[in-house]
Amino acid sequence: MTPWLYGVILAMAGVAAALLVLDLVRDRAAQDSHYLALGALEVAVLAQLVIGAVAVGRTEREIEGAVFVSYLVTVVLVPVVGAFFSLAERSRVGTTILLLAVATVAGLEVRLWDIWGGTRA
Repeated sequence: MTPWLYGVILAMAGVAAALLVLDLVRDRAAQDSHYLALGALEVAVLAQLVIGAVAVGRTEREIEGAVFVSYLVTVVLVPVVGAFFSLAERSRVGTTILLLAVATVAGLEVRLWDIWGGTRA
């Protein structure tokens, strides 16, 4: 797995979270800019899924391949599910759902990094 992609995804999640918190404070419903940020994040995690799956096949590290790939797939699904539920609730709650999805992506990324590095939590 590449450290630069990990950093990019965490930075994108941080920027999206800041945008969402700002609009939560302003008491605004989910906007198109939120979905664009979530879409950009989705493209990055899709690239990570492909790169990570190839890296698992080529690595000599002792990692749990099934666990690692399941985390990769989950991190791809979280933004999609978050956007779906946010679209169903077009109020401030929808913005909160998107914030929860972005925070979940960041948390899963940290766990992916731990699994790849061999850290046991």
